[in-house]
Amino acid sequence: MATVTNLKLDSSLSEIKGVGQVLVKNFDSIGILTIRDLLFYFPRRYDDYSNVVKIVNLRPGLVSIEVIINQISGRYLRRGLHITEALVSDSTGSIKLIWFNQPYRAKSLIKNVSYYVSGKFELRSSRFVIMNPSVELVSDFPFNTARIIPVYRANRNISVRQIRQAIGLVFKANIKIPEPLPDNIVKQHTLISLYEALYLVHFPESFSKLNQARYRLGFEEVLALFLASLKNKEFLKKTHSKVINFNETLAKKFVSSLPFKLTNSQRKVIWQIYLDLEKDLPMNRLIEGDVGSGKTVVALMAALMVINQGWQVVFMAPTEVLARQHAQTINDLLTPLGLSDKVDLLVGSKSLKEKQLTKQNLREGKTALIIGTHALLEPDVLMDKLALVIVDEQHRFGVEQRKALQLKAGSMPHLLSLSATPIPRSLALTLFGELSISRLLEKPAKRLKIKTKIIVEENIKCVYQVMRDEMNKGRQVFVVCPLIVRDNFFKGKSVELIYQQFKKEVFQGYRLGLLHGKMKPKDKNTVMDNFVKHELDLIVTTTVIEVGVDVPNATVMVILDVDQFGLAQIHQLRGRIGRGSEQGYCFLVGDYSITKNPRIRCLEDLDDGFQLAELDLKLRGPGALYGLSQHGTLDLRFASLDDKNLIESAKKAANNFMISSDSLIKYKELNEKVVYLSKISNLN
Repeated sequence: MATVTNLKLDSSLSEIKGVGQVLVKNFDSIGILTIRDLLFYFPRRYDDYSNVVKIVNLRPGLVSIEVIINQISGRYLRRGLHITEALVSDSTGSIKLIWFNQPYRAKSLIKNVSYYVSGKFELRSSRFVIMNPSVELVSDFPFNTARIIPVYRANRNISVRQIRQAIGLVFKANIKIPEPLPDNIVKQHTLISLYEALYLVHFPESFSKLNQARYRLGFEEVLALFLASLKNKEFLKKTHSKVINFNETLAKKFVSSLPFKLTNSQRKVIWQIYLDLEKDLPMNRLIEGDVGSGKTVVALMAALMVINQGWQVVFMAPTEVLARQHAQTINDLLTPLGLSDKVDLLVGSKSLKEKQLTKQNLREGKTALIIGTHALLEPDVLMDKLALVIVDEQHRFGVEQRKALQLKAGSMPHLLSLSATPIPRSLALTLFGELSISRLLEKPAKRLKIKTKIIVEENIKCVYQVMRDEMNKGRQVFVVCPLIVRDNFFKGKSVELIYQQFKKEVFQGYRLGLLHGKMKPKDKNTVMDNFVKHELDLIVTTTVIEVGVDVPNATVMVILDVDQFGLAQIHQLRGRIGRGSEQGYCFLVGDYSITKNPRIRCLEDLDDGFQLAELDLKLRGPGALYGLSQHGTLDLRFASLDDKNLIESAKKAANNFMISSDSLIKYKELNEKVVYLSKISNLN
């Protein structure tokens, strides 16, 4: 295929000559629209076919040989199966190649011409052959043979080979890729250019060259994060917040009214918050703690001091169901102090009249603590006495949102974030240096440890019996699937398939619900409300229930295709059960391989979220840890947090740049990335 020679990163794929509209549409199915999308669609792994050997030296496994084709023929077997066979040779011997359902092979390959052949050398029907190999002319630039081969995520519409070939055509067209980093940083830290790094990631000449490219790309990732963090820190230092003085009498009165005793961790964290609030600089603190560690009470004690001085507090939750749960809990805890009338709830399901009254009370200062979802940021929600924002569960809430609230209140509000997904200490210290982090390490004394067991799918009937037994006792069950709809290409159970199977075959007579992220918000709220009210015995769901749902009556969590989830994510799901006084049971279901998977097996013994988060970071990386890579909020595809040299070098480069006279605006690509990162959650 010939190509044009004026390709740019923002050019459409259709500008590659030979890539027609059908292929462009197929690329769209994996989110690739432009040359930039294509070049930044990185391999998920590499197969090493770089060692080209003689036939006499072949050993079972992945192999590459340089041969000529002596014979080739194709025929149809019964039931329409086609088989192509070729006999190939070099100076040391001959070997048979076999392809299934690739009838074009017999016509496309030429006898007595040199080819590279790469594939799996294996024993079939008592003889060694190479099955379904890639074959390319030695005279051509090899994309699929005789080198380290990148393997991409593909689907039924687009193949790995097509992705590989399209990327090769882009580089053959001499595309211009501007260098986003300042020249002095590239030279000082001995970095290869972005062009070279991208080329080597897709077509590595060796693993040492690949590591060099990965270092270059990882350096840029971490540099951008550090610059975003430093810019936010610089901005916040120039702002002022309300000074909230500590009232010891009020704190003691509230603590004495609680139906439980505060843990030592809670007391320590509360004091850290009070010290922050007494400064005129905006507090920027994250409270981490496992499910049930008491984050809400700590946050409420912070809110109490703000309310007492006549200021207002916003408490934002990610879902209406969770917002309602927080409202109920907070009302109950403030009633003994006679402050429940200062609390209100603003959620979508309220009537228009109710919403208008809530907003009026906010404007007039009658409501001191407002609980709701992100709708609280809408322009018509006015609070000129706002002093504290509490954000639950890793919400996107950055500098831009705080600026919007500053315009309402006249000063920058203090920010307190709550998270039940622990950030590993190494990640926190590396990327979130300007964020104060507090940890709640203790759990309620009376809560029973959840019994977690790995189950091979063939034995799932024993799990069904436990589910029936618990539901017959009046308990409730969660069943989590990785997919919404059935997909023949991607591995995984779908909620729709399992729901229908349970409804028609397995759990007839029980009240079942279906829940997933593509449902309308109103429908999702209805399902969860019905489950909370015990109008449903079992819900089949995706990970939308991962965050914050509190159903003390739920005692069983079944996670299907458990290998599709991260450790921290599984731990979050497990935290949805056993929140009452009854024993909780979590079943991790998958194929036989999970019994030998140390990542999954550790869940049977470990129930500490911080330990699991550290392990998940080491095994899967920060994007997978939070499930945020697909949302683009933490895009570390190359940087390894174990690489101290990379981290320190990028940090030094960021610090030096910020104190230099250079301006980010001069570097368009880098500036756009930094501006974006400065806006997202937990980087401010």
